[in-house]
Amino acid sequence: MPGKDERAGHALRDSLGGRVRYLRKRWRWLRTNVAGALRARRELHPVAAPVADLNRYERRVRSQNGEDGILDALFTILGTTNRTFVEFGAGRGYRSTAAHLLLDRGWTGLMMDGSKTSRSHPDLRQEFVTAENIEALLAKHAVPHELDLLVIDIDGNDYWVWKAITRHRARVVVVEYNPSVPPGEARVLPYDPAFVWDRTDYYGASLLALARLGAERGYRLVACDNSGTNAFFVDAALAEGRLVRRSVEELYRPASREGGRGHAPSGRQLMPI
Repeated sequence: MPGKDERAGHALRDSLGGRVRYLRKRWRWLRTNVAGALRARRELHPVAAPVADLNRYERRVRSQNGEDGILDALFTILGTTNRTFVEFGAGRGYRSTAAHLLLDRGWTGLMMDGSKTSRSHPDLRQEFVTAENIEALLAKHAVPHELDLLVIDIDGNDYWVWKAITRHRARVVVVEYNPSVPPGEARVLPYDPAFVWDRTDYYGASLLALARLGAERGYRLVACDNSGTNAFFVDAALAEGRLVRRSVEELYRPASREGGRGHAPSGRQLMPI
């Protein structure tokens, strides 16, 4: 049994360790929320069109990667209409692709996620999105048929859900792609409405598959963020003359997450389309 002095030493060590952990946690909160909010208040700088490289504008305010800066640049170039967005797969709603627009830029919109906790944004709607129910969910939440931004990040059936959206159209669409598939291959997860991501590289769709679907829907692929996570699409008519046309191979970015390795390999391959 430890002696009195030893027990006192353990208590002091635990107390100091707990204090350090608390201070680190508070510092992360301040850096994310206060510093991010101050950065967000900066005025948008003019962006001269046509733009060839949107990656130079990447910036994190509330997004997980560089989406905030790319979207600020895109809407500076394209302008806005109703400043309305839809994002599903929004997590808790505070660190998501559209959170900066909602919390710092005065936009309105719908955030949905399959789970919700007491720490989620109060306006987050708990919905499990599928290809069969997406249009009904958009109608249920009174989403306008024309909007400025659509964000799809559900770690699975992203391709199929985008394909199922036929009565609503956004000027800009952001979709998570699977960077483990080379840019010359069109592959997609076989559709399963009950699919739940197992945190491996078996999910979503390749960049080429999404680029082809986007072209069918009248969109042009214009960027991928440097983390190899999100693909950005713009209505092709709006992109003309404002954004330089570049190939899928030029725009593709490999995964830089998990030390550059991406998600763990599953041993399964997405199906070719």
